[in-house]
Amino acid sequence: MDFSLSPEELQIRDTIRAFVEREIMPLEPEVLRGERAGGPGLDPEVLSDLRLKAKKMGFWGINTPEEYGGAALGPVMSAIIAMEMGRTFVPFSFGGSADNILYAGTEEQKRRYLIPTIEGERRSCFAITEPGAGSDARNIRTRAVKDGGDWVINGEKTFITGGNEADFVMVFAVTDADKGANGGVTCFLADRDMGWKSEPIPTMGQWGPASLVFEDVRVPEENILGELGRGFDLAMQWIGQGRYMIPARAVGSAERMLQMAIDYAKIRMSMGKPIAEYQAIQWMIADSQVEIEAAKWLTLHAAWRVQQGMDARHASSIAKLNGAVMANQVVDRVLQIHGGMGYTKELPIERWYRELRLLRIFEGTDEIQRRTIARNLLRGHARLGTIGE
Repeated sequence: MDFSLSPEELQIRDTIRAFVEREIMPLEPEVLRGERAGGPGLDPEVLSDLRLKAKKMGFWGINTPEEYGGAALGPVMSAIIAMEMGRTFVPFSFGGSADNILYAGTEEQKRRYLIPTIEGERRSCFAITEPGAGSDARNIRTRAVKDGGDWVINGEKTFITGGNEADFVMVFAVTDADKGANGGVTCFLADRDMGWKSEPIPTMGQWGPASLVFEDVRVPEENILGELGRGFDLAMQWIGQGRYMIPARAVGSAERMLQMAIDYAKIRMSMGKPIAEYQAIQWMIADSQVEIEAAKWLTLHAAWRVQQGMDARHASSIAKLNGAVMANQVVDRVLQIHGGMGYTKELPIERWYRELRLLRIFEGTDEIQRRTIARNLLRGHARLGTIGE
């Protein structure tokens, strides 16, 4: 069993780390100033310029197949890169990628949606969550009714990431109420100019989701993504494919914050000596390191299973649950170590505190992950005491 990275993988990791430290971290004060003033943080053009710099370095379409101009680095390296990107709160992501289920489209759909998205000309969003169907995605109520050569969609989606910026949506609607999730849900590619509307949803963090409203939105038959009635399978593929990426970013954020706490503890004096010399602080640092390392290897294991073509759903649920809880515990300790300064907006800790709280909710709450893990064990879908199986 070899846990080492190849020389090429180490070079990629180190290059990404240097890019983050040289190009992205210096923008953090500007982001904080912009957000304190009620703005978006960074001008979109700044992020676009960064993506172009990254593209010149060869970082474009990290996990996109080479035939589409991507780097195709694979799940494990994608997770490692996500850990490096998690070290900063600047909302940057590499360009050249598209939602995994768009590859299931027809050649015409790929021409109209997939390729332009990879090239950065179009922006998509994934819409399955509804006001009454969050973790229970099988309970969606949005309906699509056949009318001639079109499908007419009516319903509402909520907490849709990228919904305010997207020019097309992958929307899931019930096309056969009797079958429901078992063959009665279909995914449609709906352009914004087909009539759906979006409204921003204010949140406690910087995540800016949207509410999407569909009122008699007409979508042509050829805009069905995948097969009629098999949309729920596509939805689960989308949700499950990248679930390990959430704890990956959490690991990077937690490592960065823990280092901040270590550095601060060495210089913050209390009762005549650095607080780093007090056992209470040492234990918070030690516990955080242990939890970060555990989350890191659970995450890489889930990514490895995906890379090997193995069923990674159980491992991804474990990694997501563990990583989300870990990040929240670490940021709480880091804020505590910083005391009153950690609670101010002068430092990014309180921002991370708000931002990381989301990890325990979206793409499957803690409770849903626990339900999934327990159900897999109770039904025999997963077994204890297995290694590499």
